[in-house]
Amino acid sequence: MRYLPAIRYLQSRNISSSKILFSSVEAGRRRVVVTGLGVVSPVGCNVTQAWNNILAGVSGIKRLTGESYEKLPCRVAASIDPRDLNVEAHFGKTELKTMARATALAMIASKQALEQAGWLPTDEFDCRRTGVAIGMGMVDLMDVCETNDALKRGYNRVSPFFVPRILPNMPAGQISIKYGFRGPNHSVSTACATGAHSIGDAFRIIQHGDADVMVCGGAEACISPLAIAGFCRLRALSTSFNEEPHKSSRPFDNARDGFVMGEGSAVFVLEELEHAKRRNVPIIAEILGYGLSGDASHLTAPREDGTGAILAMSRALENANISPNDVGYINAHATSTPIGDAIEARAVRTLFMDNWSKLAVSSTKGAHGHLLGAAGNLEAMFTVLACNQGKIAPTINLESSAEEMQGMNFVPNVPQDWQTDKTQRRIALKNSFGFGGTNASLCFSEYKE
Repeated sequence: MRYLPAIRYLQSRNISSSKILFSSVEAGRRRVVVTGLGVVSPVGCNVTQAWNNILAGVSGIKRLTGESYEKLPCRVAASIDPRDLNVEAHFGKTELKTMARATALAMIASKQALEQAGWLPTDEFDCRRTGVAIGMGMVDLMDVCETNDALKRGYNRVSPFFVPRILPNMPAGQISIKYGFRGPNHSVSTACATGAHSIGDAFRIIQHGDADVMVCGGAEACISPLAIAGFCRLRALSTSFNEEPHKSSRPFDNARDGFVMGEGSAVFVLEELEHAKRRNVPIIAEILGYGLSGDASHLTAPREDGTGAILAMSRALENANISPNDVGYINAHATSTPIGDAIEARAVRTLFMDNWSKLAVSSTKGAHGHLLGAAGNLEAMFTVLACNQGKIAPTINLESSAEEMQGMNFVPNVPQDWQTDKTQRRIALKNSFGFGGTNASLCFSEYKE
């Protein structure tokens, strides 16, 4: 195995950084760049608004209202402000009957991304070379409950669109149908790693020549009393800040007590480099590598030694043909859980060894909560913008961190400038980890010839 030294390190826990080796890039591998971005999220419903709010530390987390929520331990969530987005204005009534809210959000974000990329092909060849990879972490549980209640009143009360509404691949299907894209049609559902896996898989599809353009990302819209109750029973959600919702998501902070559910979608247009250059379209960033791993440990908790995270990150670096010393920023998965944030910080310190103190590591979940299947892609968007603009988004609500995290630059509360030598590219990792022990890490960089 090409990354055997890294694995031996994990086994021995006593290996020098000089033994982590990365092989040369495979000959003839196609370069993949980002040419379009679109977003609907708790911190904004276009890229400029969302990015400005993230840099300003604006929180999109609010108190949940209604009798059903008052009975629950967690009464906060990060929902999209209806003043920012009226879904009904984008679709006809008949269209809305055919799709879940998550699908609608993905379609709105996709439209933004495709328009920015200037890619709305009508040529048959171009449509056949354009694919879609949009994932969803979980369906809207209330849709299932309401349909079950309808069935009790009679078979004919069940909507003929019930099954299409709850299938996780329907965002990808609806987008391909709308735009006539006949390339690979792919859907990932890997819990909270869904969005990152979708982007990574799309990256490889283009690399391997199965498409020239991919529309990719994730969508999630499942905030409901049942979903909140279910995650509360897992003791996964924050319960200590119901009266101060904006303080409830606090990655890496000593007072963190669980994550905050969010909703939204972020969509990328990925493109083969030469294809983008022929169109003379602005290039936002480049994807250099993609790494995956499994914890093989526990249903909800990561391995205590951070093995899964280390393997995903090291494989992304190896795939990118770079060393840990080349990375300047990590957008962490860090969801604001006591266990998960500490393990991810430990994994970063372990893998980056002598270089960890020079890294900037931040989690934007303090502002927008945890979008589950749409988390990795939303945060990948902020990672791409950091590479593009030289600004690193802050970790808000970070007041103090544990002793084992001392010395790490978590970019507390205010953004930081990302300075590099003019001859170097800004290079970042984006981590995403999901229940079941599924892990993904994406490597992005500033685009340079």
